[in-house]
Amino acid sequence: MVEENMALERHIIEERISRAPEILVRLRSHTVWEKMSVSLCFTVQGFPTPVVQWYKNEELISPASDPTKYRIESKYGVHVLHINRADFDDSATYSAVATNVHGQASTNCAVIVRRFRGDEEPHPAAMMPFHLPLSYDVCFTHIDVQFLEKFGVTFATEGETLTLKCSMLITPELKRLRPRAEWYRDDVLIKDSKWTKLYFGEGQAALSFTHLNKDDEGLYTLRMVSRGGISECSAYLFVRDADALIAGAPGAPMDVKCHDANRDYVIVTWKPPNTTSESPVIGYFVDKCEVGLENWVQCNDAPIKVCKYPVTGLQEGRSYVFRVRAVNSAGISRPSRASEPVAALDPVDLERTQTIHVDEGRKIVISKDDLEGDVQIPGPPTNVHASEISKTYVVLSWDPPVPRGREPLTYFIEKSMVGSGSWQRVNAQVAVKSPRYAVFDLAEGKPYVFRVLSANKNGISDPSEITEPIQPQDTIVLPSAPGQVVATRNTKTSVVVQWDKPKHEEDLYGYYIDYSVVGSNHWEPSNHKPIKYNRFVVHGLETGEQYVFRVKAANAVGLSENSQESQAVTVQAALTCPSYPHGITLLNCDGHSMTLGWKAPTYSGGSPILGYYMDKREANHQNWHEVNSSLITQTIYTVEDLIEDAFYEFKVAAANLVGIGQPSDPSEHFKCKAWTMPEPGPAYDLRICEIRNTSLVLLWKAPVYEGKSPITGYLVDYKEVDKEDWITANEKPTPKRYFKVTDLHEGHTYVFKVRAVNDAGVGKSSEISEPVLVEERPGTKEIYSGVDDEGNIYLAFECKEATDASHFAWGKSYEEIDDSHKFKIETEGNHSKLYFKNPDKSDLGTYSISVSDTDGVSSSFVMDDAELERLMALSYEIRNPTIPLKSELAYEVLDKGEVRFWIQAESLSPDSTFRFVINDKEVENGERHKINCDRPNGIIEMVMEKFTIDNEGTYTVQIQDGKAKNQSSLVLIGDAFKKVLAESELQRKEFLRKQGPHFSEFLYWEVTDECEVLLSCKVANTKKETDFKWYKDGSGADVEELPDLQKGECHLSIPKLSRKDEGVYKATLSDDRGHDVSSLDLSGKVYDDIILALSGVSGKSASPLKILCTEEGIRLQCFLKYYNEEMKVSWCHRESKISSGEKMKIGGGDDVAWLQITEPTEKDKGNYTFEIFGAKESYKRTLDLSGQAFDDAYAEFQRLK
Repeated sequence: MVEENMALERHIIEERISRAPEILVRLRSHTVWEKMSVSLCFTVQGFPTPVVQWYKNEELISPASDPTKYRIESKYGVHVLHINRADFDDSATYSAVATNVHGQASTNCAVIVRRFRGDEEPHPAAMMPFHLPLSYDVCFTHIDVQFLEKFGVTFATEGETLTLKCSMLITPELKRLRPRAEWYRDDVLIKDSKWTKLYFGEGQAALSFTHLNKDDEGLYTLRMVSRGGISECSAYLFVRDADALIAGAPGAPMDVKCHDANRDYVIVTWKPPNTTSESPVIGYFVDKCEVGLENWVQCNDAPIKVCKYPVTGLQEGRSYVFRVRAVNSAGISRPSRASEPVAALDPVDLERTQTIHVDEGRKIVISKDDLEGDVQIPGPPTNVHASEISKTYVVLSWDPPVPRGREPLTYFIEKSMVGSGSWQRVNAQVAVKSPRYAVFDLAEGKPYVFRVLSANKNGISDPSEITEPIQPQDTIVLPSAPGQVVATRNTKTSVVVQWDKPKHEEDLYGYYIDYSVVGSNHWEPSNHKPIKYNRFVVHGLETGEQYVFRVKAANAVGLSENSQESQAVTVQAALTCPSYPHGITLLNCDGHSMTLGWKAPTYSGGSPILGYYMDKREANHQNWHEVNSSLITQTIYTVEDLIEDAFYEFKVAAANLVGIGQPSDPSEHFKCKAWTMPEPGPAYDLRICEIRNTSLVLLWKAPVYEGKSPITGYLVDYKEVDKEDWITANEKPTPKRYFKVTDLHEGHTYVFKVRAVNDAGVGKSSEISEPVLVEERPGTKEIYSGVDDEGNIYLAFECKEATDASHFAWGKSYEEIDDSHKFKIETEGNHSKLYFKNPDKSDLGTYSISVSDTDGVSSSFVMDDAELERLMALSYEIRNPTIPLKSELAYEVLDKGEVRFWIQAESLSPDSTFRFVINDKEVENGERHKINCDRPNGIIEMVMEKFTIDNEGTYTVQIQDGKAKNQSSLVLIGDAFKKVLAESELQRKEFLRKQGPHFSEFLYWEVTDECEVLLSCKVANTKKETDFKWYKDGSGADVEELPDLQKGECHLSIPKLSRKDEGVYKATLSDDRGHDVSSLDLSGKVYDDIILALSGVSGKSASPLKILCTEEGIRLQCFLKYYNEEMKVSWCHRESKISSGEKMKIGGGDDVAWLQITEPTEKDKGNYTFEIFGAKESYKRTLDLSGQAFDDAYAEFQRLK
């Protein structure tokens, strides 16, 4: 997002100041004698800076063709052609052509060279021929290349396409002799490839990327190489990671390369990715793919921890490409860009062939094998050594035996742990074809020795010499963190970061730089490919924001720890000399002095402008003369002691703390003649601000010369830059020195001028303003209003582009505010506030602000009646604040029946005060009203011990803390009061009850697992003398054992509940301190609830249905812990409910429920279900009375009958 804003902002700035070349001072013709020197001079302005070419009779002049004749100078828009020792052949028409991307402008003059001794040219000057032949042949040994448009710092993402291009002017333009365009990345020449395409022609050089990867990141340089020298331009290309396929996965590795390739072996290296918010990389996977196929095969099963891996098992004669993927705890990265293809061949094979050239262009190719004779069994390899050592593998290298024989050679490798005395063949299954081999699976920390054997189809050689002991270990360690990091200002969007190299910097790939906005703790990578130097320019930063930076080093093992963070730095342009002033205008002249005005430089160079120096010279004079020795502090100055009717030109340079900036372009030729016209002179110092999409505000200063009558108003004219006709924005002259021009077209460029009017008419037009692109800048901010904590009304503005040299200029009606009695201005950093000291109706109007040393940042604010009223109301609230309350006045009844009134504020200071008011009378702290205040927690309370019928009324608390006040009331009248009074009396009685022995839990019932009903209660505050009794229906109940009151629980058991147990049960407690009673009515619904509870307990323990045969028939019965005929049960036959009768009789006892089937028949066969219903669920038991079960039961019934 920052990069997009930068690009748009740069485009807007360039559009705003862009213009075609304009000749300010034209060439003048000269007549000179032979052997004299001639200087042709003219002045041009435009943006981009025009490129100037000189022509003689329409033939290009090249100083390289005759360096003793011509010399060309260009400085600050002034261009000079020096012709040394002119002769007759130099008489010609000379032209200068200025060119940029917006157009062309030209000027010409004639030079006539006269001969001495009357030997004049054959034609008079008026008839001078303009096409004279050159006196010598032009030999273009120099080609001049001047860039018109250059590529800049670019931000892109992996996977995108991109083109870097430059447009240029080449002189002379010769088809057969053109400069050579060379592109470099980090000083490495770039050639046409799958990834890059080069183009040069038609005044343009371009480099296109078909698919960006981080490998493409770097400093790109275009060098235009010709016989005469090199012209170049450079800029950095940043390529960020593409979005990860898995959230949190690392970026892709880069710069994958292949080394030491052989018949079946190659070493692959790469560079690690940077990680900021992602978890660290824990390893890498290497993939290979045979050229021509698209089948990628993973080479390693487990992630490799270093950025180097020996790949074995390649097929001889085939070509491969490789890629790498990084792994962290979140997942696997995207794959890197594929490496360049590498062939699995032995490079030594090429050295073993020899070509012999014979007659007639024939050649004979012979192999060294043919010259070695007949070798059957090869000799042992030589020079066996470890070329790569790491913790996980050792790469062995050796030289083939000499002589080796004609048969193809293979190798076997053997290893032995030092001290073991035994040898183990490493590659027993597959012989090695290359004189390289990576040995894995070695014990860490144990030394090994190795030997190698050669083999061909005839046999195996003797072992080679044994290597020195080799111990698997990492030979490269993580680099230490870089040292001190220093960040300094560079431009409005970049910072220079430098750091000390780490103490251990061996085998470094380079460094990664990260940045973070101060306070955000969110780090972003600056570069995405390691850089080798310890200085870097971080681009893409936001102007005015504060950043910190850190650096980490990278090598094959990974990334170092982060360095310490740099000191915070604000992104601003570095301090430089100011840019040049412009728009020098003659404002008045009395015949002996001239009053001049000019516009301040667009950029002050980051330091306040201290003043100006002015130079003058008479027209046609070469030398400039100083006007002032001390600094001019204003942009207007009167130059004295001038010659009447003489023509003068002036230039101005600004100075700041750094030094004196470039001077302005020379002014027009001003004639020193007294002004006597009745109309006003020109307005000056036109400034444009508040540029929005369809409008802007134009400001100016009143003319110095008013004419013969006072100025009555101003007319504002404007036009589009590419049109001729001017439009007057206001039909009626405006008396103000500002005007808002509306109804402009967004994206169009305009220029403006102002004309003053008096009674005599319309005066001179002001200088035309600079071209302005009507388009709102990205991130445009407006003035906003507010009220601070003290109740002061203010207007505020923020400008992140402000520098240390910026000045926030507040104005009312666009006149700078200097009334310290009405206003106060406070500016800190990039924030500025305008305070109103005593706001009233006179403060209504338009307020504006402009920020110097920025790209025209400005805004305005209309203070109308409604806004001023809103701000003053808010100010009153702040100046007369209210104490915020967490809780309004409320009450609660305490345990003893006291009533507590309380209120809670957010917080109260130790100096806060308060008072309670009841029925308009303040109450004091005393026995009846106990008042307390917990100021740290903001709680104020009043406790009334005796709350009676006399306390009905309105209760109010009033609080004051400094200036803040608040109050809250509670009305206790009628039903509200009665409710509080009843609650208070109840709590008082309850408190008195608990002073003696009492029930902490009143009587309640419960059913045990044995189907007993237990009446229980809990007691408190008892002693040995406390008497406890049970009663039923007013009579004492007999119990086997009195309860132990010290345990706090009392129980009365009813074993087999029946209707006779219904009644009112009562428990009493008494001693000398008082008594308490608890009762429970065990009848009605309570009794029914107990029966349901008993049913539930009994149903859970019900036995399966059983058959009992009697003389009357067959009885089905279910045994229970408890059965009562009042329990809700049901019997079903074949899912039909059975009603008790003669045929089917339902009954039961204390622990059994049964169904009697009288005189059973075949119809009585089937499923029988017994169901008992509890309070929440039911319980079923079933029996299948059919088949053999029915037959056996029926037989037994017949027998008993």
